[in-house]
Amino acid sequence: MNTKNFIIQQFEDKPLAHYAYAIVSQNQMIVIDPARNPQPYYDFAKKQNANIVGVIETHPHADFVSSHLEISKTTGAIIYTSKLVGAEYPHRNFDDGDIITLGDVKLKSLNTPGHSPDSICIVMECDGKDIAVFTGDTLFIGDCGRPDLSENAGIITATTEKLAKEMYHSLRNKLWLLHDEVLVYPAHGAGTLCGKGLSEANSSTIGAEKLSNWSLQEMTEAAFIKNLIADQPFIPKYFGFDIALNKKGADDFASSIAKVNRMEKITCAACLNRIEKEIIIIDTRPQANFKEGHFENSINLMIGGKFETWLGSIIAPGEEFYLVAETETQLDELINRIAKIGYENQIKGAFVSQFCVTKDDVFNLEQFRNNPNEYTIVDIRNISEVKEKTIFVNAIPIPLAELRERTNEIPTDKPILVHCAGGYRSAAGSSIIKNILPNSIVYDLSEAVTTF
Repeated sequence: MNTKNFIIQQFEDKPLAHYAYAIVSQNQMIVIDPARNPQPYYDFAKKQNANIVGVIETHPHADFVSSHLEISKTTGAIIYTSKLVGAEYPHRNFDDGDIITLGDVKLKSLNTPGHSPDSICIVMECDGKDIAVFTGDTLFIGDCGRPDLSENAGIITATTEKLAKEMYHSLRNKLWLLHDEVLVYPAHGAGTLCGKGLSEANSSTIGAEKLSNWSLQEMTEAAFIKNLIADQPFIPKYFGFDIALNKKGADDFASSIAKVNRMEKITCAACLNRIEKEIIIIDTRPQANFKEGHFENSINLMIGGKFETWLGSIIAPGEEFYLVAETETQLDELINRIAKIGYENQIKGAFVSQFCVTKDDVFNLEQFRNNPNEYTIVDIRNISEVKEKTIFVNAIPIPLAELRERTNEIPTDKPILVHCAGGYRSAAGSSIIKNILPNSIVYDLSEAVTTF
């Protein structure tokens, strides 16, 4: 949005479905909920001939690492966040009644607990009129934030039920009161795990959300709480880690990724002694290449898709891993993406390699179609997906995020066939099972699942 008084710029991170924002007025700029790499905000400030004077955090994020501390150290910008966060970095409290003046606009804080106890929204006013509200993870387009990620956050402890109740009142007593034409700019879009039913749209208005967003419809508090809590997505392993890291403030992006151990290309068997056998290898090559040959103890987590989310769901905070890619360019991209969730310090070594020692079992699709009962089928989709659609009646449901911990539940008297919804996750799932059950025959149904 661009007017003579102000500019609102939205920045999108597609894999994490994250939106950050810059507001510029009178050559001054404030960034809201920035991603780990601050360079796009510096570039935009330079383009607008503006100085970054502030960074606002709507809450300590669970699904990505923010660059608020780095931006502050680099530019001298003040970090604003709720006093309820108990932030460990230098900041200025920004709560109900607090106002930031930025050129021709004013930014007003609203305490809106629900997604977390310390969540805030920011209302932007110009010429005495409310123009937009930056809703963080409180109000999304078509949904509202989930209440089960931050029961123990900041200086407040709250149960999921209590946060759901607070969300009910935050939506109705704070955001509902804004004029219908006020623009809504959320921190996430469709695909995030911070909600369950988000629209593909990247903005809306309060009026439009009153008409279409389930969370703003007339209902009792009890009905709202029940609906909000039901069928929320799984919680990746890294979420709690990122909340704590964002409360503290992360290391600078460029210097942190520069410390990653970049190993030489592995091209021969003699080089394998450089790899510690007990450490997991994340092999990001295409599925077909992986099946042709890979290192032992490898998980095939391909570079496409929601790589960061699944990495942080399979690998626990603090757990070391090796990173393998096809090219140096892809390796650079992956390290940057891994840093977005704060896992760059866990990379034991990153290298390019086409040398492999283990091949996957060859799957015969027609044989499976003719004799499905001769296989143990493992469905690694999320619980909500399994409830929505049954693909194989006798499948054992174990979500991918839980697979490493629950592989012992899989019978080994038959060949094991792994499937998801489209083939991306089953590549990772089948490789996980094969690592843990090396004496079993393990197949990946891959994209063929879409034909059933």
